[in-house]
Amino acid sequence: MKGALGQMMQQAQKMQENLKRAQEEIARTEVTGESGAGMVKVTLSGKHQARKVEIAPDALKEDKEFLEDLIAAAINDASQKLEAVTQQKMSAVTGGMQLPPGMNLGF
Repeated sequence: MKGALGQMMQQAQKMQENLKRAQEEIARTEVTGESGAGMVKVTLSGKHQARKVEIAPDALKEDKEFLEDLIAAAINDASQKLEAVTQQKMSAVTGGMQLPPGMNLGF
């Protein structure tokens, strides 16, 4: 019993180290979302911070509301891509194990 418990504790510690490493990698990740066939591009960091916004000259010819919609859509696209990257990296660490809803792993 003691050996099995010790092995489980070692596995849990290794998983915790791997989770921390994955979280650090995610924090360094940058993804770019776009909208309007590339008229607007927004780059987000793994911490959901905007790093870069690119607006094509053609987009500036559009009306204000249209441009605002393009920016919002590009942010949403980047956010969805970041979520997919996060899930992929965390799934690799947890071996595909589904964590309970609401379990916060610090990201």
